[in-house]
Amino acid sequence: MSALIVLGALLLGAGETMTALPLRGGEGGIGFDDLRFSPELGKLLVPAGRSGRLDLLDPKTRAIVEIAGFSSSREGPRGHSQGTTSADFGDGLIFASDRSEQSLVVIDPATRRINARIKLGGSPDYVRWVAPVREVWVSEPGSKRIETFRLAEKSPPRLVPAGNIEVADGPESLEIDPPRNRVYSNTWHDKTIAIDLGSRAIAARWSNGCEGARGLAVDTARGFVFVGCTEGKAVVLDAAHDGKVLGTAKAGKGVDIIAFSAKLSHLYVPAAEAGNLTVLDVGEGGDLKSIGTIVAAPDAHCAAADGDGNVYVCDPGKGRLLVFADRYR
Repeated sequence: MSALIVLGALLLGAGETMTALPLRGGEGGIGFDDLRFSPELGKLLVPAGRSGRLDLLDPKTRAIVEIAGFSSSREGPRGHSQGTTSADFGDGLIFASDRSEQSLVVIDPATRRINARIKLGGSPDYVRWVAPVREVWVSEPGSKRIETFRLAEKSPPRLVPAGNIEVADGPESLEIDPPRNRVYSNTWHDKTIAIDLGSRAIAARWSNGCEGARGLAVDTARGFVFVGCTEGKAVVLDAAHDGKVLGTAKAGKGVDIIAFSAKLSHLYVPAAEAGNLTVLDVGEGGDLKSIGTIVAAPDAHCAAADGDGNVYVCDPGKGRLLVFADRYR
């Protein structure tokens, strides 16, 4: 297959393009859920669902390094219940879920080997490194809780259970706000919760205006908490003023995992039902303004932004990523 085909630019919007970046073996569909860029690692973490791999993408070269050893299956374009669906980087290690086995996996990115595996108490959704307390948090919506683990040792890595945090009608999504010593999550309906890292208790519960709250993103510099609503909109909450709504904007239906670029102050809102990506400009006061909508793919429900103005949108049906170079200003 020629490089022109593999990395061919698809004309997907009015004057805008996305570049198709296939993953190995993805022709029949690869499940995606969470995508995450690690500035420390300089890689995009791509949990590739049923493929049995965690792929690490270099944004500058587009080279992909594969980490094997996860559960795999032959079919299934969605990431849920199959293989690895979420990953994060912290303290020199990668932490990832194996949803099929209900386990949390620890990986050494230098050797690309799985060095530890711990059984979870429920089916994992999001995996996040919580740097202020050197813990790994795993959301488990089926059990209505967040399971937490302390990194007791690095070589070899050893995770120690650190307790559970109950979240009624949730938890959906999981984002960290180190400057405010808080972790945010959603209920499945109209609330965003703020968990205090000191007390490990829910410190605030904010109305977000969603019918179905889904993805979260955080602007830690300005204290903005972004919420994606599945009915087709995005909301900005003010963490410093009890979750006051600062702005809202429409997007396509089927919003799930959203992304924010601190460099550009842009919020990216993919929509699975609409099959598009809405780009929103975030003003200094938290107001939102739509500056572009690009055709993506059916079921394009997840996105991540790197530090160079690129946005990565999942295309589960074709087992690939769609890359958008954001030139909006």
